[in-house]
Amino acid sequence: MNILCIGDVVGKAGRKALTELLPQLQEEYALDAIIANAENSAGGSGITPRIANQFFRLGCTVITLGDHVWDRQELVEYLKERKAILRPANYPSGTPGKGWCVVETANGSKIGVINLLGRVFMRYNVNCPFKTAEDVIKEIKKVTNIIVVDMHAETTSEKVAMGWFLDGKASAIFGTHTHIQTADEKVLPKGTAYITDVGMTGPYDSVIGQNKEKIIKRFLTSMPTRFEVAKENPVVHGVVVEIDDITGLAKKISRVQRSLL
Repeated sequence: MNILCIGDVVGKAGRKALTELLPQLQEEYALDAIIANAENSAGGSGITPRIANQFFRLGCTVITLGDHVWDRQELVEYLKERKAILRPANYPSGTPGKGWCVVETANGSKIGVINLLGRVFMRYNVNCPFKTAEDVIKEIKKVTNIIVVDMHAETTSEKVAMGWFLDGKASAIFGTHTHIQTADEKVLPKGTAYITDVGMTGPYDSVIGQNKEKIIKRFLTSMPTRFEVAKENPVVHGVVVEIDDITGLAKKISRVQRSLL
């Protein structure tokens, strides 16, 4: 089984890149499932039901989110209705939406997907992502061995620790949130594919998705500056993970970097 995990989709440029490049990626890698973190896809902050539906029509199997999940109030009811769009599983009990799901792919296989939010330097007070992951994996294992985790976190240390913690328990762990793709993709000793951050699907000629001139001005002057989502050089960043259908262990992980230019 081949699964594409896509990094944070940012703004119109990210939506454009995904729309135009996803079909060729599907064909090239013979993809069985696509998991996309899309929490910045609506104007650089949050996601709307309309955009989520667009991504599902494009072929996304599951959409994951993060700390910007509540930036668009119209999403709250949508999270309750749709199975395959996830907010972090370690939000407190009673929070709208779901933090994990099991879905069936086109070839009839079942995959479990978990969305987690890191706690270091993040704005929300959430439950322990490590304990949450452990508990959820036990539930998913009753249905399938194929489990993919989106670890949406600020620090490399928290993501790396999660990778080692879940080695052999999950099929793949991909980090999101920092919008910069790391070069540490590997299959860990017990069979879990890992990368600290899959990067950003959005305007590459930017400062993590924002207009570079405005960000530079803020650094130079320390004055408040209204951020603006950039448009230049739309790219898709992610990883493709090859997973054994029976054991759920990873065979291979490959970085993906594609540009419209």
